[in-house]
Amino acid sequence: MFQQDTKLQPYNTFGLNVTAKYFASFDSTDRLRLLLQNLPTENFLILGGGSNLLFTQSYNGTVLRNEVKGIEKVREDEDFVYVKAGGGEVWHNFVLYTIDKGWGGIENLSLIPGSVGASPMQNIGAYGVEIKDVFEELEAYHIPTGEIHTFTTESCQFGYRESVFKRKLKGQYILLNVTYRLSKKPIVNTRYGAITDELQKAGITSPTIKDVSDAVIRIRQSKLPNPAEIGNAGSFFKNPVVEKAILEKIKVKYPEIPLYPVDDHSVKIPAGWLIEKAGWKGKRFGNYGVHTQQALVLVNYSDANGKDIFNLSQEIIDSVKSGFGIELEREVNII
Repeated sequence: MFQQDTKLQPYNTFGLNVTAKYFASFDSTDRLRLLLQNLPTENFLILGGGSNLLFTQSYNGTVLRNEVKGIEKVREDEDFVYVKAGGGEVWHNFVLYTIDKGWGGIENLSLIPGSVGASPMQNIGAYGVEIKDVFEELEAYHIPTGEIHTFTTESCQFGYRESVFKRKLKGQYILLNVTYRLSKKPIVNTRYGAITDELQKAGITSPTIKDVSDAVIRIRQSKLPNPAEIGNAGSFFKNPVVEKAILEKIKVKYPEIPLYPVDDHSVKIPAGWLIEKAGWKGKRFGNYGVHTQQALVLVNYSDANGKDIFNLSQEIIDSVKSGFGIELEREVNII
């Protein structure tokens, strides 16, 4: 039922050479329940696409990999289709599936690594769209009782790259499937200038959802390393939200600072810009470092140690705090 001393290198996008003391996968609720009833260790970790993890050491417990698959339209009305996807589905494959069907809403989230199950947990977002914008409900396995509970948008308590599963209910649930509300009459979202520029380059003036998806894919491929070629977990840090008073102090030295208004009192500043201005972009330390094209991404060039990457992230946090008075927060989970 459980494999012993399993290499986790294929299961984390950083490509770190660590092992799990015990390992098993589940593709159904019954299989999950059976595994949990027979755990060989007290501590266990649920693994999806492994795209938001940094292993600083081998895992001295049990790793359970979510391989719950399946995509189905559960209902529709005049404007929307409601599509349920298994938590183990590859996120980008699901996005392409919805685009092929002509259902709009998640095309701006193309090429984000990871699994469907991680999408509401992280409230993933990119180019003006977040999961909460298209979320309908999810079903999750309650570990203490073995019951299946349904969560609505309200009960998920979504925030910026946050949900109730990362805070109040952390470690209590395993996400089985997610239902999304997608538009049958899509209105494309091209508010982000990078998408507009990419569409203009292609000579597209009336973009479809596929055009937007293709543009996002080209942008991401030009800026972000492919985990199959260079180990990474995408954006390592969250974009900080700061009070306007802090922003005004920074603008004295850096009047060109990019920003995105959040409300009347605060703005979001790109973490990549702060890291680059602090001098970290492209810095390499042997077999790990900061990516040459995007300072937000830490990379494993070959056989890096997770502790070294973690220590680098702390040096970056300290440097940005010293230079700008802003404390960056890691988006990646540390194991």
